[in-house]
Amino acid sequence: MISILAQERLLGAALGSIFTGVVVFQQRKSIYRSISEIQPQTHSQPLVTEPIFGRNARKEVAHVWNKAVDSTLGPVIASLSSRGW
Repeated sequence: MISILAQERLLGAALGSIFTGVVVFQQRKSIYRSISEIQPQTHSQPLVTEPIFGRNARKEVAHVWNKAVDSTLGPVIASLSSRGW
C-alpha cells in the first residue's frame, strides 16, 4: 500500500490535470463560439453563458473532489473505525 503522502500527491496531480483539461476545453469552446458569432447577423442577441467558474462548474469540481477524497481516505477511515477510534 502506498503512503498517504504519495496518495495525496497523486490525487493533487490527477485533480490538477482534470481542472486544467476543463479550463482548456471551456476556453476552446468559447473561442470557437466567438469565431462562429463573428459572421454578421441581422437579429443577433448577446448570448448569456455561464462563466468558467460558474455555479455548475463549482458543483462538479466539489463532487469530483469529494468522491476522490472518499475513495482515497476510505480505507484509512475503515481501519481506524475497526480499531475503535
